[in-house]
Amino acid sequence: MSENPLDIVVGTTDTSQRDKEAAKRHRDAVTRADESGDTVAAISELRKAISADPFDDEIRFDLAVRLDRVGEEDEAISLYESILEHGPAPINTLINLAVLYEDQGNFHRAERLLKQVLETNPNDPRARMYMKDVQASKDMLVEEESDRDLAKRRALYDIPVTDFELSVRARTCLKKMNIRTLGDLVRTSESELMSYKNFGESSLIEIKRMLASKNLKLGQGADDAHRQHRRNIADALRGSGKDGVLNKTVSELQLSVRARKALQLLDIQTIGDLVSRTEAELMGVKNFGSTSLVEVKERLTLMGLSLRQLDE
Repeated sequence: MSENPLDIVVGTTDTSQRDKEAAKRHRDAVTRADESGDTVAAISELRKAISADPFDDEIRFDLAVRLDRVGEEDEAISLYESILEHGPAPINTLINLAVLYEDQGNFHRAERLLKQVLETNPNDPRARMYMKDVQASKDMLVEEESDRDLAKRRALYDIPVTDFELSVRARTCLKKMNIRTLGDLVRTSESELMSYKNFGESSLIEIKRMLASKNLKLGQGADDAHRQHRRNIADALRGSGKDGVLNKTVSELQLSVRARKALQLLDIQTIGDLVSRTEAELMGVKNFGSTSLVEVKERLTLMGLSLRQLDE
């Protein structure tokens, strides 16, 4: 292809540059090229027509359509966009540009243009059809991105902690705690690390710095599990008449003072927070013993709920 016609068109404001007769001669040449099936010649003549009359949007539109057909999508988009800058947006220009945006994955722009068409022509069949395609593509993209994010997170969690530069003391402590991967590490809380013999403040700082370099933090894996479990329970309760139970405060369980204080240490404020925890997490809190655990489980059972199992 020759030079981009927009190199000539953009910024042109002097109407004296319009040579309509020359533009017509090139349009006639386009017709002859079409009759002989010479696509390259037709596009070349349209470029010359635009050079002769930079203000003829019909020529721009014709060239954009042809460029799209031969795979020059970027140049076609530039031409359609330049048409929209000149005044009222022609429907065909809006729709064609929306289709190109969708092809390039720019679903938000495509949707905006199609909405512009449907605001004035709500029954336009092409606009309605392409709008359905764009919205379906957007939904699919969200699902794909969610799947990709999950796959990336899982791959990241599988990286051995030995792949990172840590002090001998930090490595030794992690090994003795059976923390082998990043996944194991982010499922561990800061207090759990600090409670281990010979694990000091300096080791904690270097581990937190290492995790931060990967946009991770201690306890993050547990937080993810809590949120996912709560969503699962909410989905299971939906429509059962118990939808709001997870948002009720733990005070409604009427627990003993010792049990309430232990839950406060874990920042458990709602029943939803509580059922996302495991027995081990509760038992890890100072002064939370088997009596308090039995008490909590009994209260939850009366509500048709239970603590999270380790494999959930």
